[in-house]
Amino acid sequence: MTETQETAVATPPLDPASMTGFELLMAMRDGSLPPAPIAETLGMVDFDGEPGSISVALEPEHRHYNPLGTVHGGVISTMLDTAAGCSVHSTLAAGEGYTSLDLTVKFLRPATVESGRLRAVGKVVHRGRRTALAEAQLFDARDRLVAHATSSCMIFA
Repeated sequence: MTETQETAVATPPLDPASMTGFELLMAMRDGSLPPAPIAETLGMVDFDGEPGSISVALEPEHRHYNPLGTVHGGVISTMLDTAAGCSVHSTLAAGEGYTSLDLTVKFLRPATVESGRLRAVGKVVHRGRRTALAEAQLFDARDRLVAHATSSCMIFA
């Protein structure tokens, strides 16, 4: 091989088991790993954050509506669960996992297509060895609070 020939160096595939929770989430954000299927199903976008705080957005569409003509509470809850749960996920060391124990949601105002982009912002309130408490807030395009949630998570190795 001559100096002018370039050698292709194969990048090894990412090993999710060796990544911290934050590294894993950012690899999904950057497209190095596939996103969570629920994010694709609902159309969640703008996934980003830092360790301990993750945000996600969604453009409301009529497909997200309930029979009353507003964004279904399950869609709102899923966004809040994603922001809160992923905030906990972002604090995990390699080899650690978590699962949600509960999610308590307070719906404060209806959301519709006219609400514009919805943005859920989560943050870890307390992170222990075995449990974590997180909260998330959902805002509309005018930065009005639409819903609030708290979530307890169990952490395991």
